[in-house]
Amino acid sequence: MNTILRGKHFITTQAWEKSELETVLELSKDLKKKFVMNELTDHYLRAKTIFMIFFEQSTRTRNSLEAGITQLGGHAHDLTPDKIQISHGEVAKDTALVLSRYGHGIAIRNCFYGTGNYYLQEVSKHASIPVISMQDDIYHPLQGIADLMTMREKFGDNLQGLKVTVSWAYAESHAKPLSVPQTQALLFSRYGMDLTFAFPEEFPLMPEIMEQAQQNARANGGSIRTTQDMDEAFQGAQVVIPKNWGGFLGVENPDSEEGKREMQANLEKYKDWICDGKRFSLADKQAIYMHALPADRGKEVTDEVIDGENSVVYDEAENRLHTSKAIMALTMGGRP
Repeated sequence: MNTILRGKHFITTQAWEKSELETVLELSKDLKKKFVMNELTDHYLRAKTIFMIFFEQSTRTRNSLEAGITQLGGHAHDLTPDKIQISHGEVAKDTALVLSRYGHGIAIRNCFYGTGNYYLQEVSKHASIPVISMQDDIYHPLQGIADLMTMREKFGDNLQGLKVTVSWAYAESHAKPLSVPQTQALLFSRYGMDLTFAFPEEFPLMPEIMEQAQQNARANGGSIRTTQDMDEAFQGAQVVIPKNWGGFLGVENPDSEEGKREMQANLEKYKDWICDGKRFSLADKQAIYMHALPADRGKEVTDEVIDGENSVVYDEAENRLHTSKAIMALTMGGRP
C-alpha cells in the first residue's frame, strides 16, 4: 500500500501506481461503510478548501465532490469561467498560482476537444496544490475509479479474466467526450480483464491511448480486442458498458462547421446501436449493465435495461461520492 499521496495530481489513473490505486479503493470502501453507519469523517479535511472550476455542466461530479468535501470537514468553491477572470483572458498559470495560495486543491472539468487536457496540464504545471481532473477531453479518472470500485463490489477484488464490453451507442444529446471509454481502457487493462471495444469505423478512440491499454493488458495478463459488431461484442459479456462518444477522430476538422455536419451525418447511420433487451440478452445471464450517466434513454439504452434488475448505474453513481472523498482525503490531506 502506498499512502504518501499528499500533493499528487489526479489527472489520469495511468500516472498512479497500482499500489496507489489500491489505497484509494481501500479508503473508498472504508468511507462508504462510515457513510452508511452515519459516522462522522469531518476530521479528514477540516477547514480545507477545494476550488472546482467547471467549463461544462455537471450533476454527479459537482455534487459528489461538493458533498464529499463537506462530509470530510472542508468547503468547495463552485466556479465557472464567468465567475473568475478566465472569462477575461486570465491564463492557466496565473489561476494556478493564485488559487494555490488560497486553498488546498483545484478540481477542473474542461472537456473541450483538443484543449481540455492541455489546460489541466498547464494548471498542474504551476500549481503547488493537487489538481484533480473532473473530466477532460482525454481522461475521466474519477469515473474510472468509481467504475472499478463498483465492479469489485459485484465480482470480487480479483477481476482477472472478467469479460467486459465497452461499446459505442447512439445518442442525440451532444457529442460526448472520448474520456470515459479511454479511461476504462487504460484502467481496466491494468487489472487483467478481457476487454472488447465495439464502435463504428467513424467513431474510433485515440490510437495512442489504445496502444497504451494494449501494453497494460499484456503486462497484466488481460486482453483487448475491437469489433464493429455490437451484437458480437455483447456475446457472453459479464459487464456491458454501452455509451456514446463523439466522432472527433473520424473527421478532418471536427471544430469546423463542415466537420460538425460530417460527424452528424456519421452519427445518423447508427441509430440501431442501442442497448435494448434483445441485445442485452446476448450477454452472460448474470451480466451487469453500467453507464456513467446521464444516459440518453431511448437512444443509448432502453428503459427495460437501465431500470432492470441487472443495472447497477445508481450504485456506480453513488460510488462517485466515496471514491472522490478518498482522492481528496489522500491528496489534500494524507501524510505530510
